[in-house]
Amino acid sequence: MVLPLMKLGLLAFRTLSKPVANKLKRNAGIHPRFRGFIIDVAQANHRLATNMQRRLIGRATDIHIRPLNEEKAIQAATDLLGELFIFSVACGAIIFEVHRSGKSEARKEEARKKALEEIKEKMEELEREKQMMKLRVAEVERVTGVGGGWPWVLPRAFTSGAAQPEPEPEQAAQQPTAA
Repeated sequence: MVLPLMKLGLLAFRTLSKPVANKLKRNAGIHPRFRGFIIDVAQANHRLATNMQRRLIGRATDIHIRPLNEEKAIQAATDLLGELFIFSVACGAIIFEVHRSGKSEARKEEARKKALEEIKEKMEELEREKQMMKLRVAEVERVTGVGGGWPWVLPRAFTSGAAQPEPEPEQAAQQPTAA
């Protein structure tokens, strides 16, 4: 649910940046110091674009390029400024999204590592318990003298020729009687 809302918010932010860019373009041509700066930027951009076009079509680039008049230069510069603003907002949104998804992936990876570590610890604990159980079974077998198959096979203490005790009622059905 959060991801669609984030993307919708970023789209709305980029859409709202267009009117801001238009206001910036209108005000850029009014301020006298900034107006001189953007006219110089527009003239440099015009020379660069014209030279690139001439190179692409195979013409000489060492000719004098006629400068734009002041109104066209201001219009070109403010358009460039508006596009740069919208582009920078879009780049910022992309960087934010990449950073956010990277953090999300890092959290998921950390959770996977933690779960794997818990599984490993549980396996080690179970292995220790298994070893303890084996030791206990071996100790019980050693103390009682029981070899495999018990309760069907009687301990050595009862098979040495001494009188055998009466079988318990639940074991009586399982043990054959000696004839």
